[in-house]
Parts: sequence; C-alpha cells; structure tokens
Amino acid sequence: MMINENIHIEKSKNHTAFDVSGIIYSFISMAMIICVFSFILIVTFNYGWSVLSFDFLIKEPNPSALDAESGGILTPIIGTFILTITGIVIAFPFALATAIYLCFYTKKGIFKTLVKSAVDILAGVPTIVIALFALAVFTMPQMGFLSALVKVEDIDGNILSVRSYGRSFLVCGITMAVMILPFVIKSMEEALKTVPQSYIDAALALGASKWRTIYKVVLRASRDGLITGVILGMGRIVGDTAIVWLTLGGSIRMTGNQPWFLPDNWLSTLQNSGGTLTTYIYYASPAGEGNQFDVAFGASIVLIAIIILLNITAVVIGKAGIKK
Repeated sequence: MMINENIHIEKSKNHTAFDVSGIIYSFISMAMIICVFSFILIVTFNYGWSVLSFDFLIKEPNPSALDAESGGILTPIIGTFILTITGIVIAFPFALATAIYLCFYTKKGIFKTLVKSAVDILAGVPTIVIALFALAVFTMPQMGFLSALVKVEDIDGNILSVRSYGRSFLVCGITMAVMILPFVIKSMEEALKTVPQSYIDAALALGASKWRTIYKVVLRASRDGLITGVILGMGRIVGDTAIVWLTLGGSIRMTGNQPWFLPDNWLSTLQNSGGTLTTYIYYASPAGEGNQFDVAFGASIVLIAIIILLNITAVVIGKAGIKK
C-alpha cells in the first residue's frame, strides 16, 4: 500500500513539473512573438512617422529622388483596394460553393479526398509559381479582353504576332482569387460546420429541401464565420507582392485612360496596370529602384494599419457570431 502511494506521489510530481514547463514554454513563445511584432512596429514607426501627413495620403506619387517632391501614396492605396475587392469578389462564390459541396454533398471516399488534397496542395504552392502560371495563361491573345494587346514587330515594322500584355487589375485580381481560394474555402468550411445539426434536422423535418435548408438556415446561421473568412482572404491579398509584381506591373500610377477616377474610365483602369502599396514600398526602398527609405517606411505604416484593421474586424465579427 505504501509503495502505491509513493508511486502516485511521484507521478503527481512528474505531472506538475511537466505542466509547469509547458506553461513556461508557452509564455516564452508568446513573449517572443509579441517582442518580434513590437520590434517591427517600433522600427517602422521610427523611420516612417516623419513622412506621414494628410498630403502624403491624398497626393499621387511623383517619381523623384527628393522626399519633399515624391508626392504621396493615393493611387497605391486606391490600387490596393481595387485589387482586394476584385480578388475577393471573384474568389467568394467559388470558395462558398466548394465549402458547401464538401460539407453537405460529398461522401467519404476517393473523390472527397482528392478535392481536399487539391485544396491543401494549392495552399502550399508559392505565390510566385501562381504568378508565373497566370502570366503564361493571360498573355495568350485570347485573353486580350482582360488587358491591353501588344503587337510584336520586326525591324521592318511587320507584325510577327499579337499577344496580350497580361498585366492589369483584372488579371491580378483573378490570380489573387486563385491564391486565396484554399484559405477562404477552409475558413468557410469550418464556419459551416459550426451550425448545429438540430437546425438542419428541424428545417428538413418541416419539409424544406436540402438546398433550401442550406440557403435559408445554414448560410444565415454561419454568416459571421463566412464574413470572417472573406476578411482574412482580403488580408492575404493586401500583403502579397509576388503576384502584384508579375501580373499587375510596376507602375506607381494608374496607366489607363485619365483621369482614372471618372466612371467612363473605370473599365480602362481595370484593364491596365497600376500599383499597390507593396509595389510602391519596393520601388521607394533601397531594395528596389529607389533610395527613399523614410517614404518606404511611411507607406509600410499605412499598409500595416490596413492589415491590422482587417484582422480587428475579423475578430469583432467572430466574437459577435459566438455571442449570437
């Protein structure tokens, strides 16, 4: 009896030591993440705070080696929002349809496994590979309606071939939609799974069809989770660089018909290249073709602020859904 008590005490001590070490490790990991994030914010604000002003936000960029004459970041901000909205509008219906199919229409088997594997693999494909694939596809002449057509001529002026330019807000938006699809699908799938089975059974018992139950009950009950998935997908679009660089171009201004903000020129704006905050930061930084260190960090502050706002919105909507 005494031996059993000693063994029990020894096991309790081991469990206590294991629990304490786990707590300490978790605390250290959390502290490291907070420190890294805080360090990034401090460095960014330290170098970029001086250039932030109202004029910096409302003026268009002006290529110049002088900070005082470099203009602002209006068109990169507008370009970021145009690209984000275009990408999420294209991705949303496909992501929602796929999530519904995986949750309510597929049965366990090879096909469902293949679909899930395809989603997982797509999530792991580097964005630069997706961008190269898009560039190969959207430079085909048949895709000329998405961007400008380019004529390839010889030295005598004879037309050798006609290809699509393959760089525009529409092309980049479609590519971004492909990039965020797996992440939005998984988020929406989890949101649909949170709907209690009793809701579905009650609707079916009242005589509603399966699709009507999904449309009227499931989608409404999981609305907040679906919106959260959309916002997280928008955050990934805002922060991407590789796809923007290859499929939108490196211009820091709108290249369509001017002025770009008139309704008659909106389609031309979408069919032509432009810039976002990420490309502007690259061009302004010493890593790119500029040497405006402070200006690059100023634009970085705005970009970080947009991403933080999107994440806060996702958290707020998620908590509101839990309360409901």
